Amino acid sequence: MASARILIVEDEKPLVKILKYNLEQQGYQVLTAEDGEAGLAVFRRERPDLVLLDVMIPRLDGFDVCKAIRLIARTPILMLTARKEEVDRIIGLELGADDYVIKPFSVREVLARIKAVLRRAESVADAKDETLRAGTLEADLARYEVRLKGRPVSLSTKEFELLKCLWQVKGKALRREELLEAVWGHDRGLELETRTVDQHINRLRGKLGAEASRLVTVKNVGYRLRTQ
Repeated sequence: MASARILIVEDEKPLVKILKYNLEQQGYQVLTAEDGEAGLAVFRRERPDLVLLDVMIPRLDGFDVCKAIRLIARTPILMLTARKEEVDRIIGLELGADDYVIKPFSVREVLARIKAVLRRAESVADAKDETLRAGTLEADLARYEVRLKGRPVSLSTKEFELLKCLWQVKGKALRREELLEAVWGHDRGLELETRTVDQHINRLRGKLGAEASRLVTVKNVGYRLRTQ
């Protein structure tokens, strides 16, 4: 996405300086905030195209900021964290983050992830005005919305893309590897495993309520979406 505006919410000033310089060299417009409350204020005022969000920031931590943003927007969120425990990464994803990078990281890795996330978000935005339906479940591809019995369901970018992939093959089973390639294709060199798909499917089921049974596990293969 040319000239995308990126908000960096990070309290490590040297890191902000490095990220800001490199992002601007790539043609991005950069906004910054040093704590969670300031980050939310900038987000509400400026509505950037992507948020680089550190977990350990003052006043409001990254998890709280992520949760607050997800209540009002589907803007892609890439979390930066020094925590290596899997549970912390899962918490971020469950709150609606689209991806995460573990510190220390290379600027090149961050740039690659930003491009991948923006590319996916742009492709969804460019989708035709199409609404997919299965029982009481609806997905509006153009508006990036999922509704259950007419009520909105909050999904992360990857959760939405997983659901979309399964929906568009009209009930056919997709292997975990196929889903990983379709949804995380540009990140395949970044230590992703097929269990990533399982984790996202489990979160999807948790959000789809009575329609969760439509996500069917196909033994030794992967998953399919029962659309009838």
